[in-house]
Amino acid sequence: MAKRDYYEVLGIGKSASQQEIKKSYRKLAIKYHPDKNPDNKEAEEKFKEAAEAYEILSDEDKRARYDRYGHAGVSGNAGGGFSGSGMTMEDIFRQFGDIFGDGGSPFDSFFGGGGGGRGQQRARGQRGSNLRIKVALSLEEIAKGVTKKIKVKKHIVCDACNGTGAKDSNSVTTCGTCRGSGYVRQVKSTFLGQMQTTVICPTCNGTGQTITASCPKCKGDGRVYAEETIELEIPAGVEEGMQLSLRGKGNAGMRGGPAGDLLINIEEKAHDYLQRDGMNLIHELYLNFADAALGTSVEVPTIDGRVKIKIPSGTQSGKIFRLKGKGLPSVQSYGQGDQLIHVNVWTPKKLNDQEKDLLEKMRGMSNFQPNPGKADKGFFEKMRDYFK
Repeated sequence: MAKRDYYEVLGIGKSASQQEIKKSYRKLAIKYHPDKNPDNKEAEEKFKEAAEAYEILSDEDKRARYDRYGHAGVSGNAGGGFSGSGMTMEDIFRQFGDIFGDGGSPFDSFFGGGGGGRGQQRARGQRGSNLRIKVALSLEEIAKGVTKKIKVKKHIVCDACNGTGAKDSNSVTTCGTCRGSGYVRQVKSTFLGQMQTTVICPTCNGTGQTITASCPKCKGDGRVYAEETIELEIPAGVEEGMQLSLRGKGNAGMRGGPAGDLLINIEEKAHDYLQRDGMNLIHELYLNFADAALGTSVEVPTIDGRVKIKIPSGTQSGKIFRLKGKGLPSVQSYGQGDQLIHVNVWTPKKLNDQEKDLLEKMRGMSNFQPNPGKADKGFFEKMRDYFK
């Protein structure tokens, strides 16, 4: 079933402010929270749907991509790992715990400590930071989509301690402050009044454990700096300036914390013969005067290789030919652009005596005098017609 529009999910307009977005999500999260709707699959799906919409629309960059490209700009279906799809309950509780202003276990301020037990899950270590890289693509790669393997230097999980940061299993003890839960309880004032909440334990940073002897390789951090090869699935139709996201492929978190995301900024390589204009490609074709006047057949480059086109006699400079479907696909997986061939009749810059004599004879002939008719549109009119 097709995804619903994120604005529709939250019941807001496209011009909604961040405050309105947060208020709407908070209302839906309370209504469909699993602790208020135990064993209700429909409510759980609505809870996830609202959280997914909030994740995208509460982030200005993701919201801009969504407004421009729809679900394809932020959906995992468009590139094997975009942010904004496939969220689990754990993702929701971890990411949006501060939506009600408590900064701790996500919804404890409403449900007195988690009810169904989700709020009691032990927190993991500190989340790793995001990484940002640039990937340059040729038009051929953009046309078909491409899989690229790139090497990224980043923090990865320490293989000596498996991310715990401890020298060995005997070097890990239960945190005395939170007794291993990763959380401590506090009484806080919320917009619903004074309520009991849980917050991440300040002693163990939510891991529930303390280390008596650190791992000699990572010095207790749980991660090391190394190079990792990552496979990127770039969808067809991406364009300059677009940002894709691979969840969990950024820096590893400290002491078992979740990894950050890998943000991929798309750059386009200049093509030798083609220029991009949205989904369309433009080729500047230069003809000599004789070929334009007499007509000919010429080969032109396309994204799929060279093709032969017929040039009718009497072709004027500025004429635009169209090769339907020879452009680029939409990143949203519908439609295909065209290739436009813009004709330029070449005027020689230097002439020998024989050529000058020949042209002098032609100069006075009536058939060589300019005589544009109303049907001969200018370049901008022709371009406008093609883009209607």
